[in-house]
Parts: sequence; structure tokens; C-alpha cells
Amino acid sequence: MRFSLHLSILSHHEVRSKYLRHGSMGGEKEQEREDEGILRHCPCKEQVIDEVPLKPKYPTDFDTFLGNDGLHFRQPWVFDVQEEVQRLKKRMNKMADEIAELKSLCPMTLKSLIPEHLLQTVKSSSSSVDDLLSSSSSLLRFLLGLPQFHQAVSELADPDLGCCGKSQESSLDLKRRGNLCFRSRSFDDALRFYSKALRVARDNTLLASLFLNRANALHNLGLLQESLRDCHRALRIDPFYSKAWFRRGKLNTLLGNYKDAFRDITVSISLESSPAGKKQLQNELLAIPDFQNKQTSENTLCYATADLPNVQSEVKLRCVSTKEKGRGMVSESDIEQPSVIHVEEPFCVVISKSCRETHCHFCLNELPADSVPCPSCSVPVYCSESCQIQSGGTLSTNEMVKNSTFQNLPDDIVEHIKGVTSAVRYYSETECVQEHQHECRGANWPAVLPSDAVLAGRVIMKLINQGETPTDLSNLQEKLDLSHSYSKMSPESKLELHLLSIVLIWCLNKSCCPDLSVCEASVSQTIILLSQIKVNSMAIVRMKSSGDSFKCIPAGNVSAKEPIQSLEQIRVGQALYKIGSLFNHSCKPNIHLYFLSRGLVMRTTEFVPVGCPLELSYGPEVGKWDCKDRIRFFEEEYFFHCQCCGCSQMNISDLVINGYCCVNTSCTGVVLDSSVAACESEKLNHFLAAPKSLDHHFLVSEKVYAGVSEVASSLLIKPSGSLHIKADKCLKCGSRCEVENSHAEVNKAWNHLRRVEELMNSGRANISVLSDCLRSIAVLRTSLHMYNKDIADAEDKVAQACYLAGEMKGAREHCEASIKILKRLYGDEHVVIGNELVKLASIQLASGDSSGAWETTKRLSQIFSKYYGSHAETLFSYLSCLKLEAAKAVNL
Repeated sequence: MRFSLHLSILSHHEVRSKYLRHGSMGGEKEQEREDEGILRHCPCKEQVIDEVPLKPKYPTDFDTFLGNDGLHFRQPWVFDVQEEVQRLKKRMNKMADEIAELKSLCPMTLKSLIPEHLLQTVKSSSSSVDDLLSSSSSLLRFLLGLPQFHQAVSELADPDLGCCGKSQESSLDLKRRGNLCFRSRSFDDALRFYSKALRVARDNTLLASLFLNRANALHNLGLLQESLRDCHRALRIDPFYSKAWFRRGKLNTLLGNYKDAFRDITVSISLESSPAGKKQLQNELLAIPDFQNKQTSENTLCYATADLPNVQSEVKLRCVSTKEKGRGMVSESDIEQPSVIHVEEPFCVVISKSCRETHCHFCLNELPADSVPCPSCSVPVYCSESCQIQSGGTLSTNEMVKNSTFQNLPDDIVEHIKGVTSAVRYYSETECVQEHQHECRGANWPAVLPSDAVLAGRVIMKLINQGETPTDLSNLQEKLDLSHSYSKMSPESKLELHLLSIVLIWCLNKSCCPDLSVCEASVSQTIILLSQIKVNSMAIVRMKSSGDSFKCIPAGNVSAKEPIQSLEQIRVGQALYKIGSLFNHSCKPNIHLYFLSRGLVMRTTEFVPVGCPLELSYGPEVGKWDCKDRIRFFEEEYFFHCQCCGCSQMNISDLVINGYCCVNTSCTGVVLDSSVAACESEKLNHFLAAPKSLDHHFLVSEKVYAGVSEVASSLLIKPSGSLHIKADKCLKCGSRCEVENSHAEVNKAWNHLRRVEELMNSGRANISVLSDCLRSIAVLRTSLHMYNKDIADAEDKVAQACYLAGEMKGAREHCEASIKILKRLYGDEHVVIGNELVKLASIQLASGDSSGAWETTKRLSQIFSKYYGSHAETLFSYLSCLKLEAAKAVNL
């Protein structure tokens, strides 16, 4: 966490300027989004335009204008130029006032106002209760007497000053833009504007029309189920919305739900007032196939989520305490691989700021096109009504009242109306977590403060609402019972935690919980809570394929220039799991964790004997970073010196991952630079000097020898206690290598590969680009060890270049070369190998190698089953597609 009040205020300014940002002038960098009416450089290269041409001569649909102040901009929805100019000027003037106001809130000024003795007191505070109470009390008293502090936090905490609430004016403006895009058949743009309008709309009538408008856009985009759900939402708000009933009937007809379609059109007819309209609807009714002789399907309006698996009955875990690692989890029985050993729902969760527009704020799954906004503020977006309610929201409804219009309808039609417009089932089937409820006031702090602070706020409010902690939070630390490393933090980090805790407690008190005490006890307990979150919270991740959705290229279809399918790990959220946090770290873990929605699932990846510690990886494993980098990372982020088996024993991965090759071309030995050599020398001497039984020492030495002898056999023939790994010397034959020169050549080659990658990303890959890639990778091969991870990464990039250039044979060879290196770093069955096999299978399919694709797919399925069990295809939708295409290709 790197918090300062300065960053918070700047972030707040970004939130306030969400719909009104500066345009670019001169050569300044453009940062605005074109879809929100943002000012842009004129494509005429700043040529003055006095009037709008009837036929724009620029290659876009954007009209271009010039304001009196010399500012160019372009907007697709502009019809009245002068009106638009005045509107934008007004926005800019308002923002200029905001900037002037925010300049006075510079956090560096606040920090500079804190006396030096107080700064030193805070920075030197320990984690003892008395010490923290003293430092937090002193800083709190000082800030509460500082006018600049009150001015700053009022912008965050006062709902009346917030910009995260609803705005009828903004919603109408966004709706108008969406309508213009819809009329021009830009349905994607229309969908985007309608969704934004829904987030800030507060009036039920407007909400109903927006849902129907978005349903129309979704219908035109071919998203029928999503369109049907929006019709349902519009009718729940307004049961007498004839157009919504008609649209719903059309959709149900297309989806084969003829019985529902008949009832929907019947209701629409009863609400239609004009004779011509009734006649048209009667014709639509007659066009519906005879549902009595057709198979009908039920509508599924809820978003499906995967259930958490059950832990095997034979799995018994026990929490133990060790001198080296503190508390940890061990097995009380032998556990086979792969077995589910633990599942857990989070104590509290918060979405990552980078995923607020793309993922559900409750379940953290990707948002569908018909996302559901929070009814009370403009920040959260949900994938379904179910997630919205669980997060603490309420549905926008207007339950049907008695109306003479429906009195003459058959009973089954009336029941159909009630079933569609009722919201009772959503509440009866959904358990409320209410983690967002205290943030749902329109105040800015939940959108501005760091994720750690928002998560801490959710923990505090949950415990207060459950009656488990008093309003001074005096027992907060013992209620969570989580470890922390506050005393090991840097002085600057301690100061940041003090400031952030005071701001958070103040915001909670002023915006949603007036009973919460703004005192030294609550602040000191929040400081410890934030430090607990620092070392115990888990990143919730999703694996995303290279495209928006996975598409298998049919066998032999080389002309399809889709990128090679690849996987990217996205951090979508941050959560506290009270039991999950007890599992210790190892750089060579024996368990793997993944997430089903918010739920945590842990599986063993190898046989675990009774009494063996169950350990996962907090970050980089062996094979991702070398040992020195891993050790530094864990010391900086988690405040411990890693002494797991991966960091205390010598292994081939740490030697070769960043190693250089020997000058003797026939030698497979590795050459290390000075920093790696020093780390490995210390590790090896410590390992060999440690007291062990003779049998254990022999077995471990045999294991080390089997892995290391290929690249560093000279290390294993020297007597214990006299080892010293020398930099720039081959660890196998002893030849000297100029690592510094090799390093310079490698940097040049990588700079060239990065430029080539930019060309590929822009779609300009060709044969000449491929030749450049091959020359660069040849340089890497002559300088780096053959198992260096940089060569694997470069081989992967060359495979992509070959693929885009249509050189399928080269693409396959380079992809296989990359996998060969990664197997030496990770092992044959690591999940990373499965990820790479996805690329290889897609190349084999595209090039017509059906049998190869089938074998590769079977292999990656085995690896994913080891790590994800039966959830592999649930988590990776491309896997079933890949299996299907490969099976079809070999006629299975």
C-alpha cells in the first residue's frame, strides 16, 4: 500500500471529472475517452473551420468544430454547434474552479504541517497497544485541529458533496447520445451509452425506458437472452409498459418460448390504445407458432454460478505453530493428489479498481452486456439482480396494482403478468451479505481510497453490524485473530497507515456510521487491521484468454489471422479468508488455489503424507523468478525471509532462469552474474553445513545432484564448507565468460524484440518482421543459457510472429521450443505448461495437424484436471471448445 492524502485527492478529482474532462490543446497528451463527449484534437491538424460541412471530408462520422478559444473538438451527437460550445465551456469553467479548490488540499502541504517530533513519534511507533495508542492519539489531535484536514476529508465523506450519486441530468444526456447512436445503427455505442445512463438514473420512468432501449440495442446485436432480461427489468418497474411486453413477446418467439410469447403479445394488445396498433399486434399474435404443438423452453433469467465443491471426507487438517513460520496447516492423514482440501467463502471482499467497469462488484465474474447498476449510487455494477441484492442493494420495482385494463384478461394471463413483474422471488432466494450497503450514500471515499482501506471499511462495518465489536473497535484485533507485521514496516509505511486509518474512520463516521468513535482506540485498531490486510488478504484472480471470447480456428484454416490463444492472469479483487490465511508459503507449493466466483478452493497438486505442511505460493514460485528476487519480494511485501525448500536447497531452475551460456559451445554449463552467484553460494553453503542425519543427507544430496549436475556438476564434487560460486565462471567446466558484454548484447536484442512486438500488436506483422525476430533470438541463444527464461519468452514471441505471418511450421517449432525450456524450469506437469499447451493446440488446429492437436488437448486437459479438477472447463470456456474442434478434426 502506498497511500497519501495527495493521491486520494487526485483520485477524487478524477472521479469528479468522470464526465467532464479537459480537451487536448497544442501537443498535450490525450487522455480522454471519445465516447463520453470528450474534447479531442481536430483531425484537420488544427485548421480553422468556421462551419460544419454538409459532407465531412474526414474519414470518420465525427463533425469537427472550432470554439472561440481555439479549442478543437469532435462529437458524433452534435447538431446545434453553439449550444454544444457553450455547454462544454461551462463544464471547463466548472472544472477550473475544482482544480483551484483542490490545489489548496495538497497532501504534501498537510504532511509538511505535521511537526517533526510528531512525525518521528509516528514513524518509530511499534505494534504494542500502548505505543500505537500514543502515536495515533497525538496525530489525531493534531489533524482534528487543522482546517486543511477538515477541508480535505469533507470532500471524501460528505454525501452531499459526493459525485457518486445519481444525476437525472447526466442520465438524460447519456440517453440522448445513445438514441442518436441507435438511429445511426451504431448499436455497440448505443449499448454503452444506455448502460452508463442506467448507472446514474434515479427516476423509475426513466429507468424503465432505458432498460427497454438497451434491450432494443441488445436485440440488434443478437444478444437475445440479455435483451429478454432487460425487458423483464423494464416490466418489473412498469407493468403497464406496452412496448416492453411487445419486445418481450418478439424475443420469446425467436427463442422458441412460444407460450410466453403468446401471453406477452396478449398483454401488449390489452395495453395498446390505438386501433392500428392493436391490429398490428393481432397479426404478430397470429404469427406465433402453435405453442401447443411445439416444444417450449423455460426462460432462465438468473445468472448461473458454479457451486463450491465439497471437501473429501477423509481430509483432516490441523492448525499448528512452528518456530520458523508461526501458525500453519498440516494434514492429519495421507492426502492423495489431486484432492479438495479446503473451501471457503470470504469474510470480506472488494473489487480491484482496474476491474470496476469490466467485472461484477459482488461475484467478480465478467460483466454481461446487460449489467445491472446499483439503484442508489453510481459506482457498483453487477452481473445480475441476485448479485445486486446480495451486495446489499434493492431492486427498482413498481409492483402491479389493480387496473381495469387487466380485468378482462384470462386468469392465466393475469398470473403471467404477476410472475413477470414480481420481485419477491429474488429476495426469497438470495441471502444478503450487505457489504456495499454502508458505502451506498453517494460519498466519494469508497471510490477514492485505496482498496486496502475500502476492504478494511467493510470488515469494520460487518463486525459492528453483527454486534461483534464496539464502536471504539477496541477488540478488533482479537476478533479477526490474524497475524500482522506492523513493527517490521518502514517508517514511511507506518506514517501512511496512521493517516489512512484516521481518514477511513472519519469517513465512516461522517457518511454512514455516526456511532463509530473517532478516537485513538479506533484509529490504532484500524492501523493493525490495515497491516493484517497487507499480509493476509488474497488476490482473487481470473484467467482471461487473448481474445474477448475464445474462438477455435477450424482445422487447416491458416487464413484466419486470429492471435494464438493465450492466457493472462487478471487480478479482479482482494479478499480476506480467515482459514485460508493460515496456510503458509512455499516457493515449491504442494497445494493450488483457485476461485469460483468469490469462493476459495484449494487442491493438493501432489501426494501429501500425514503431518506434512500444506503450503501454497504467495507470489513467485521456483521457475518464475530466481531465488534472490523471490527472497527480496517476500521481505518487502510480507516481511519474512523465505527459507522454504525452494530457497534453502539448490535447484536447477534458480541457476539457469537468468543464467548465461558457457563460451565453450560444447558445454551445457551455466554462468552466473555476481548477484545470483552470491545468493546461490550462500544458499549452498548453508544447506551443506546444516546438521542432518547421514541417510537424509545422502537422499537430499542425490536429489540435488540429479537436478543440478547437468549445468553445475563442479559444485557437487567440492568438499562441504569450501564452496564458493564464482561469478563469470562456468559452473561445469570452469571456463571464464564476459557476462557484462553478453548482458549488453541481450539488452539490444530485447529492445528490438519489443519493437517487433509493437508491430505485431498493431497488426503489421509480415515476413520482414519475422526475419528480424529470428535474428534477435539468435543473439539470445548465443549469449544466454539454453534454459534461460528469456529465451522461452522470446521463442513465444517468435511463434506469435510466425503465426501472424502464416508460417505455421515455424510457429509450432518455436512454441515447442518455449515449452521445452519451461518444462526444465517448472516440471512437466505444472499448470504453466498447460497454459502453453493451449497455444500449441491452437497452432496445430490452424495448420491442419489434427492428430497433434488432439494429443496436445488431452495432455493439457490432464494438467488442468490436476490443478482445477472438474472445474477446469467451468473456469476456462475455451477448453471444451478446443476439445470439440480437436475431436471433430480426428473424426472422434
